[in-house]
Amino acid sequence: MPERVMRAARWSCVFLLSLATGSLAAGQDLQTAAPALLGLDPDRLERIVNLVEEAVERQEVAGAVTLVARLGRVGHLEAVGWRDIERRAPMETDTLFRIASMTKAVTSVAAMQLYESGALLLDDPVSAYLPAFASVRVLAPGGGSEAPLGPLDRPVTIRHLLTHTSGLSYRFLAPPQLATRYIDAGITDGRAQTPGTVGEMVDRLAALPLLHQPGARFTYSLGVDVLGRVVEVVSGRSLADYVRDEIFEPLGMVDTGFFRDPADADRYAAVYAPGPNGLVEVPADPVSSPDGRTVYSAGYPYDGPRTYHSGGAGLTSTISDYARFLLALLNGGELDGARILGRRTVQLMTRDHLAGLGVPDTGQRFGLGFAISGDPGVTGGPRSEGAFGWLGFFNTVYWVDPEEQLVAIIMTQLYPNNRSRLTDRFEVAVYSAIVN
Repeated sequence: MPERVMRAARWSCVFLLSLATGSLAAGQDLQTAAPALLGLDPDRLERIVNLVEEAVERQEVAGAVTLVARLGRVGHLEAVGWRDIERRAPMETDTLFRIASMTKAVTSVAAMQLYESGALLLDDPVSAYLPAFASVRVLAPGGGSEAPLGPLDRPVTIRHLLTHTSGLSYRFLAPPQLATRYIDAGITDGRAQTPGTVGEMVDRLAALPLLHQPGARFTYSLGVDVLGRVVEVVSGRSLADYVRDEIFEPLGMVDTGFFRDPADADRYAAVYAPGPNGLVEVPADPVSSPDGRTVYSAGYPYDGPRTYHSGGAGLTSTISDYARFLLALLNGGELDGARILGRRTVQLMTRDHLAGLGVPDTGQRFGLGFAISGDPGVTGGPRSEGAFGWLGFFNTVYWVDPEEQLVAIIMTQLYPNNRSRLTDRFEVAVYSAIVN
């Protein structure tokens, strides 16, 4: 029997045993069920394992963990390949991952908890909580780095931060005239060791111009890092303490947080980059692109000052922990008796808000913290209209499909992801396994 088949058979046996006992090795409180009871074809789910094995053999990825839940219970959880090729350490279902921009959903939920309590409203100016934003200016349309700056037509609001319509950007996405300013001001994206605090960064960011007027268009940005700072100011707690107390502990997310003890470093999947002769492991120290616009690190969760809590990119988690968070959202804000949001608030977050803000229609749909899927006949993909989700810089992807009562997650650690279509194939395989 080939080695890859033996590995798949062993992990499948472990998972089937967990179904019989009603628990999983990683995330003991997750409810499980045999796939057939969830309307999932077990043979078709096995295609997911085959796809990951093939990607590992082609050296597209070192390994991956995949999870599929339906009707509130997990029917598929598999670890395939290696979390560290050089150490011959196998991928495991409780492996830790840098989830990067999947952090944004957590920070968005934190802000909406404060919205529910009356501590803030969506159309409040950000300057009401972060005074530095009272004097923000905007780049002149088509202007260069020395172009004069103009006033705002309207203030940046909490809703703008949640929907990525604030006019903020990322240094790795911004046009040169703004990226240069971000680099010179030391604006970080939260994916590498960073000294100081997010509050200090936000004050520097507020001194720089916006790319465009608030509400003018969708620009993926540092807005959720700013939102995380709002959470800190309004709650009187660090973002790390707030999300631990109000989200992670109630949901039993024992392995999710901004930083881990260095002793936990071996639990992380190594980060890999495609090289000319296969995968190359990314070092723990920060890596920078030649132009300085893209900076990232494999070691930031456990190495360095560990004082910077990036609401847009800083969390690490396991697949089972993150599944608990998503299952709570699918269930209207509650899981196993712990309620983190009201049902109507979840509904509000998972509707497209761009049209309501008057943003020109480019096909992008976005709610309060999530991308929202459109008509499959338009998108060309299998997700139901109204499904919501996002992804992370290091090649982690999740989505929630309320119509199918489905949660799906795939976690790898790969950047750049320019040679693998594994996450796309995973999505197709998930939907092809739905038979009832």
